[in-house]
Amino acid sequence: MSDKHRETPMSVVLGDHPHTRPLKNGSVPVEQVDCRYPEFAPLPPAFARMVRDLAYDICEMPMATYLQARDAGVPLTLLPVVLVGSTHHRSLTRLPDGQDLDPADLVGRRVGVRSYGQTTGLWVRGWLREEYGVESSDVTWVTTEDVHVAQFRNPSYVERSDRDRVADLLHAADVSAAVLGPKALGGQGAGLVPLVKDAEDAGLAWIERHGTVPANHLLVVRDDVLNTRRDDVRAVYRALEKAIGSTAGERDDSPAGRAVTAGWSDTLAACLEIAGQYALEQGLIGEPVDVAAIEERAALLTD
Repeated sequence: MSDKHRETPMSVVLGDHPHTRPLKNGSVPVEQVDCRYPEFAPLPPAFARMVRDLAYDICEMPMATYLQARDAGVPLTLLPVVLVGSTHHRSLTRLPDGQDLDPADLVGRRVGVRSYGQTTGLWVRGWLREEYGVESSDVTWVTTEDVHVAQFRNPSYVERSDRDRVADLLHAADVSAAVLGPKALGGQGAGLVPLVKDAEDAGLAWIERHGTVPANHLLVVRDDVLNTRRDDVRAVYRALEKAIGSTAGERDDSPAGRAVTAGWSDTLAACLEIAGQYALEQGLIGEPVDVAAIEERAALLTD
């Protein structure tokens, strides 16, 4: 590692999580690396900048965006870290005074989702097919944003709305149901109810069946940065691993608490396998995901 690289600040985009704050506030230092932490509120615009412009050295990244970027040949490598995750049976919602639909009733209907490439939508469509036999193409997906990966083109059963918020699609009766991520459920989705009446139990059953918790946000590094500053990237990874370990007491035993991990594991491999299969079934990617190749690249950081 040259002194020049050591002196060059490293841009690291991390969301505001209990396990990332120690890096940002310096209580867990990144040894011998000057890290800068650009702030975004909300965070998704940073994802698009990373996969379209390679704007940062290291960046938090949604699962679906990572899989699509990898499929499109964007030069990014996965760091084996799960920053956000949970089950998503409660993420498929309707108005409390709306029609009492079963998920199987969505065939032929319209469902709102922020983007067809949103990771929450990936997981929801996955269990819809797996548990209710509803194919992605059985539904018209009405979106309010574009996908992050510029090379991707939406399938014919995806329609763009001119509304700004997914919940507004429900209130305008433009859709029968809406997919909302964890933060949106507590914001614009306040008062909405899940279509799955036993959503928490259904989510736990999914975990039991698959042996993993659905990951929403991972971490990626630009390939050129990994190639030229491997020791610095390792230092960032090790600091984040330490921060995740030191904040373990702040997380409960819920799926969201259990999802946060650092290091390659059988559960991370299973999560990538399942997400990759769902993404292929949904037309988000064109080729099967080679999890062994992802693991091999991740080993460059953890050996």
